Amino acid sequence: MTTDQTKRRGLLIILSSPSGAGKSTLAHRLRAWDNDIVFSVSSTTRDARPGEEDGEHYHFVSVDDFKASVKRSEMLEHAHVFGNFYGSPKGPVSEAIERGRDMLFDIDWQGAQQIRNSDLGMHTLSIFLLPPSITELHRRLVARNQDSEDVIEKRMRKSWDEISRWDSYDFVLVNDTLDHTEAQLKTIIQATRLRRLQQPDLTDHVRDLQTQFEELK
Repeated sequence: MTTDQTKRRGLLIILSSPSGAGKSTLAHRLRAWDNDIVFSVSSTTRDARPGEEDGEHYHFVSVDDFKASVKRSEMLEHAHVFGNFYGSPKGPVSEAIERGRDMLFDIDWQGAQQIRNSDLGMHTLSIFLLPPSITELHRRLVARNQDSEDVIEKRMRKSWDEISRWDSYDFVLVNDTLDHTEAQLKTIIQATRLRRLQQPDLTDHVRDLQTQFEELK
């Protein structure tokens, strides 16, 4: 899919959910559906893991550089997690918005709140994914075979804190089946792209219509 010829401003698409609710899978499906949707590359002070490349998976920076960026208000959102700093640089996001590209954020409710309260918050589209049941959430965590039993238990304990923030999002979807939820996400994104705020040429078009109307008199 490609962007319509009409100029538009991009969106800041925030996708949040508890672990195991299908967020990562759906995020990748959205990227495959439309190449105007790109992942926001976060900055972090942790060391790169094997296979990770700077600028592709993360921007790896020093603690001093990260704190300096925060002090200069260059981060849309940031957090301190397990001894390391993580954050979303504002510059690339601003550029993407003006080019009509949508930035996709895989962040929690705290990061979502920071972005909504930023000077780019007006372009935000926030979506929360709920599991169909807690039993199914646990089944999915086990089925993906990525974590130990202890880690799965920790994720399950954390899930309710995340789920309890559901009412701070623009849209909330129950991810019963991936195909159905994917279709809903596409509908939401396509509709939100048509918001008046996302169409910068509308004002000029209306002025042109007014001029044409005046010429008929």
